[in-house]
Amino acid sequence: MKLLPTVTLLLTGLFATTAKGGSLYGIPVQDIDGKPATLEAYHGKVLLIVNVASACGFTKQYTGLQSLFKKYEPQGLVVLGFPCNQFGHQESGTNEEIKTFCSAKFHVTFPMFDKIEVNGAQQHPLYAALTGPGSPFPGKITWNFNKFLIGRDGTILHRFDSSVTPEAPELIAAVEAALAAK
Repeated sequence: MKLLPTVTLLLTGLFATTAKGGSLYGIPVQDIDGKPATLEAYHGKVLLIVNVASACGFTKQYTGLQSLFKKYEPQGLVVLGFPCNQFGHQESGTNEEIKTFCSAKFHVTFPMFDKIEVNGAQQHPLYAALTGPGSPFPGKITWNFNKFLIGRDGTILHRFDSSVTPEAPELIAAVEAALAAK
């Protein structure tokens, strides 16, 4: 029982460090094919992390996310899609079904990951870092297609609500500023 506060303190410290920069890269994730990974492969890149869903009013944002990725990938932007079924059960498919849907309907080529939970007791550690008390933008994810812009050093730079499309001037400006920062 004495270990519980220590473990809690260590995890709190990890999330606080992660939110302040650098350590997002070490958080374990799984790609859409179920292979273990981390975000380390994207260290030095600008990341746009998005919780996605296939049957949502915002699903059409896949088109904009893909366009954004293609336009800015040569400069170092990577869009990362994390399917989530917590909002209206709008991502009920398997990873294989999600992958097929995204590829066939929206020609998605940006990296997609395993379906996760972004809120609640089963919240994925990545989203605990993105939304937790140590984050510059704390608070629950409100719906599908919330977006987090991460700088090349792992710093959380911006958070955009679902209603902010990938084509929105404020999102484009933030991406361009992050890419320009070396």
